[in-house]
Amino acid sequence: MDYVNPEALVSTEWLAEHMSAPDVRIVDATSFLPTVDRNARSEYESEHIAGTQFFDINDIADTDTDMAHMLPSAEKFSSKMRKLGLGDGIRIVAYDRNGGSSASCRAWWMLRVFGHDDVAVLNGGLPKWLAEGRPVEDLPPVPRERHFSARQNNFLVRDVQHLIANIDSGKEQVVDVRGAGRFAGTDPEPRPTHKKGHIPGSINLPFPNLLNPDAGGVFRSADEIKGIVDAAGIDLSKPIVTSCGSGVTACVAALALYLIGHKEVAVYDGSWAEWGNHFDTPVVT
Repeated sequence: MDYVNPEALVSTEWLAEHMSAPDVRIVDATSFLPTVDRNARSEYESEHIAGTQFFDINDIADTDTDMAHMLPSAEKFSSKMRKLGLGDGIRIVAYDRNGGSSASCRAWWMLRVFGHDDVAVLNGGLPKWLAEGRPVEDLPPVPRERHFSARQNNFLVRDVQHLIANIDSGKEQVVDVRGAGRFAGTDPEPRPTHKKGHIPGSINLPFPNLLNPDAGGVFRSADEIKGIVDAAGIDLSKPIVTSCGSGVTACVAALALYLIGHKEVAVYDGSWAEWGNHFDTPVVT
């Protein structure tokens, strides 16, 4: 089978041909775990695809909470997008330095949450672009402010109270994309929490399984994704919420499921960083 919603991905070839189009904008949404000694903004400033803006998920966020990169208000998101020159009538392409496996998918999800559906992820990200010998630069782009109409789609977001209630109702399947050791509570969390393990009733599907490491980290084919999802015991006829460590790689699974036809997969924004520290959350190991 082919992707049902192929518009959510673009190839390096497509971007090379369309990067100068007046209705296309590119963003680098790279973000690194706190355990990694790298600075995403500095690396962006040293090299990026021409014309790219830096989409900082830690700044385009609710900074009044102690949890990392939680969704901001619609007003704040609109303001940040406007200053980046992103807005209505623009096709936005997001990439990162981790291929298709990180914050570019978070940027894709955030833009859709706030009503901008004309957004795609660069399949394979900057690593694939560089491996093909395509050009980069270090020149800072000069954005022209553009109006952004934020219309929040709450169907795409879940919070801790939703997930607590769902334990009893079972209305939604919770898919945890962390590694098996973190899911079992035997491996440490990169953001230390008081509790380890997983949400009762959740299903483990580590997000790297959805990517093809032999092809530069691009998303697997539609048939492969469906086979992996089926093997994990996920029922594609029922609603799905994805979760991870802090709401970033959960968006990889949301995008993979979108590709095979599931447009309203929700993401648990706080994910384990919230669940593992909350006073009222049960845990299974």
